[in-house]
Amino acid sequence: MTLRAFALAALSSLALSAAAHAEPWTYTDGSGQTVTLDAAPQRIIASQDAAAGLIPLGIRPVGIYADGPVADAKALQGLDLTGIEIIGQAWGEVDIEKAAALNPDLVLAEWWDRNATWSGGEDVVTLLTQLAPITGVSAGDSILGMIEDYETLAASLGADLAQPSIAAEKTAFETALADFKSAIAAKSGLKVLAVYAGDDALYVADPAGAAELLDMQSWGLDLVEPEGVDAAGNNYFETVSWENADKYPADLILVDNRSPATMKTALAQPTWTLNPGAKAGQVAEWPAFWLRNYTHYAAALTELTTAINAANADLTP
Repeated sequence: MTLRAFALAALSSLALSAAAHAEPWTYTDGSGQTVTLDAAPQRIIASQDAAAGLIPLGIRPVGIYADGPVADAKALQGLDLTGIEIIGQAWGEVDIEKAAALNPDLVLAEWWDRNATWSGGEDVVTLLTQLAPITGVSAGDSILGMIEDYETLAASLGADLAQPSIAAEKTAFETALADFKSAIAAKSGLKVLAVYAGDDALYVADPAGAAELLDMQSWGLDLVEPEGVDAAGNNYFETVSWENADKYPADLILVDNRSPATMKTALAQPTWTLNPGAKAGQVAEWPAFWLRNYTHYAAALTELTTAINAANADLTP
């Protein structure tokens, strides 16, 4: 046997030995289903939100599909995407040829119970599950809970959660949260409304459908709860005509900030200032649906704390 042949045989033996000793990887996801693989996956395709939860924990996907242009994705801002293939930049769309070329072991997304679907929608799921099984955390009732779920998932994938950078990010978040709670306690009676501003109507958010709003409610923020959600609001909002922009008077209004155009749309509406909070200019950004890690959450809470501290809590009865 030549030296080269001997070396190749030895490498093959090592690979077979490693495969024989690899432990199965099992994960029960947000939909209640369990996925089992022969070993922990190494080549992962992730939705933008799953990537935002996992990259800060040291798990880097080989590919990401986004809900829109990656440059505009709030969830991915500040994250190092070097070497990661972008396989989709529109809701419901994915480049299946690019995805197949990545030879994925697993697709990681988020389960949205209100819509009974995974991130990206049914068309994307149908395409990607031809390549690998799909699983992931639930887009549940707490961003903190989701971050913890991502920590559990990342650890199962081999992440070292004892890294000092992770501890530092968590400490910074805890400081921001303490300041946020103090601001709320100091503004008794402050009524807050979360909205999405569309050209056709004002969409009033149901806190029960947004994990970050539920967190804030649990920390003492008095958020308006609309009378009901509707199909036009994708089961997350109540649709209100612009003529009735004051249907839910508030001292502070939080506007969905997934796109800067949303705030511009709100401010351009002649009836926007019917609501006392809007008339007083007490308007801030709502980090709607995209927070997935401690760094982003800390920054969002810091901005909201500033808005709460500056707000007059006596605009509404």
